Amino acid sequence: MKPLMLQGHQRAITQIKYNREGDLIFSSAKDSKPCVWYSLNGERLGTFNGHIGAVWCVDVDWTTTRLITGAGDMNTFLWDVETGTALGKIPCNSSVRTCNFSFSGNQASYSTDRAMNHPCELFVIDVRNIDASISSADPVLKLTMNEQQSKITSMLWGALDETVITGHENGSLRIWDLRAVKELNSVNDHTASITDMQMSSDGTMFVSSSKDCSAKLFDSDSLMCLKTFKTERPVNSACISPLFEHVALGGGQDAMEVTTTSTQAGKFDSRFFHLVYEEEFARVKGHFGPINSMAFHPDGKSFATGGEDGFVRIQVFDSSYYEHTFE
Repeated sequence: MKPLMLQGHQRAITQIKYNREGDLIFSSAKDSKPCVWYSLNGERLGTFNGHIGAVWCVDVDWTTTRLITGAGDMNTFLWDVETGTALGKIPCNSSVRTCNFSFSGNQASYSTDRAMNHPCELFVIDVRNIDASISSADPVLKLTMNEQQSKITSMLWGALDETVITGHENGSLRIWDLRAVKELNSVNDHTASITDMQMSSDGTMFVSSSKDCSAKLFDSDSLMCLKTFKTERPVNSACISPLFEHVALGGGQDAMEVTTTSTQAGKFDSRFFHLVYEEEFARVKGHFGPINSMAFHPDGKSFATGGEDGFVRIQVFDSSYYEHTFE
């Protein structure tokens, strides 16, 4: 398992995403320049220049023609993937924490932080024909979070573009009906801030990771907690294999507390759990800082991790991974 090291960001990686075919990886970092890479050889294709703050989130649509990014400079940008030009820029009241295209790619959503007397808000916008006028256009929908709902830290689109699932700072998960503009359900299975949520390839369930040192598997319709994967360090990201019943978790102690510990002590490895048996069966070392984001390749034969050390690492599985069976 010789990893590819993708070197190009000056600061910590915040999120990585594969496109649908898996030939490209999009990465955002705290250095204000989201990058796109070839996943096969780790070559950098280019950067998307325009932000002036830490970029917190990135997403690419179904057809790999558009990219959405949200940053601490209080802007959401929409980009043309092919040319790297900014198609539109949406100014916000506070920094943009999450952004996602819907499955159809006709809509996108993003959420802003609670700051400077502005509440945490979730916006849904129409992205079918983007031009400069999008900066002043009204969103299709705006949801405002109240005090007890706390700030949105992670977000997913539900089935058929009808719902949005949000993960919050207080550990709650909520599902919103966009047509009726109301909260359908909420659960409080996690006890600390949700760090990441990722769908399974068929969209029937999703895995959430949290600072309460666990990742949990939920039904994406009823928000029923199906499985729990426990570790002893905060989990920053988790993803479900499209090929096997495997879940990968990445994390490590908080970046603030990583001072003089060796990589051994920090537990900055990717951990693999069996989806059904909740049993850990493998670890992959590599990063010398906490893992902030991870993603499986859509074919399930490799995975990528982005760390606080500013590297994106792509690991291709050996043949022994496919032969591994649970006794």
